[in-house]
Amino acid sequence: MSDITSSTPSGDTPHDDLTSRLALPRYPRSSAYDARWTIENAMGPHALWLLEWLAPALGLDTLRPGARVLDLGCGRAMTSVFLAREYGVQVTAADLWITPDDNARRIAEAGVADRVLPVHAEAHDLPFGEESFDAIVSIDAYQYFGTDDLFLPTLTRLLKPGGRIGVVVPAMPVEIEGDTPPEHLQPFWDPAFWCFHSPAWWRRHWTRSGAVEVETADWLEDGWREWLLWCDVVAEESTQEFPARMSRENADLLRADQGRTLGFARVVGRRP
Repeated sequence: MSDITSSTPSGDTPHDDLTSRLALPRYPRSSAYDARWTIENAMGPHALWLLEWLAPALGLDTLRPGARVLDLGCGRAMTSVFLAREYGVQVTAADLWITPDDNARRIAEAGVADRVLPVHAEAHDLPFGEESFDAIVSIDAYQYFGTDDLFLPTLTRLLKPGGRIGVVVPAMPVEIEGDTPPEHLQPFWDPAFWCFHSPAWWRRHWTRSGAVEVETADWLEDGWREWLLWCDVVAEESTQEFPARMSRENADLLRADQGRTLGFARVVGRRP
């Protein structure tokens, strides 16, 4: 088993410098994980930071040992490993793009093969029975399928009564008026960005569904700065061309925006 946790930074080695650069005070659990491991498995914003922000609102510390959690859109399963190691839960790691075999190898190397099950699944066709999970988590994925008015009631049937769903998504502090992006973002804008919404939009969207009681819908203060830091690190340090290039492009966008339009929202709802 490879050790994916890092020791306390000491000395002056490049790896220690990288670890120190990514050790943010409000994410102490995430800071214990090897910086290289998080960079090489990155598929977007720092997923462990976002999950650690979500955790208290979702009540992960209050789940019983062995509780069943669905990690929807888990990517390379970093969040699934984190859930198993930090909270002692049984995780179903569901993703459309990363194969279960690929994730199984990573999960085994992290020492949690007995607690994380990787599966191939599309969000609109999940192969699970009703009331299968105590909680559902989705980090930097829900925006791609969850804006559909009919999606949440279908998903929350998988939750046990009283169970919670919690997501963190790229977001905007307020909705954009009209049908064109802000002028300063037009050189960078992709039509897919229209799936980014405000915390208030998400609260109303989930409340209207009737599927959950919304307990949290808020904004990560200075989240754009952390996103930019992460993009700069991945652009500099990743050994893979695609994530390095995407991180450079996202860093340019975030520098142009300076927190005016882009950041992160956290949304938590409880099934009655």
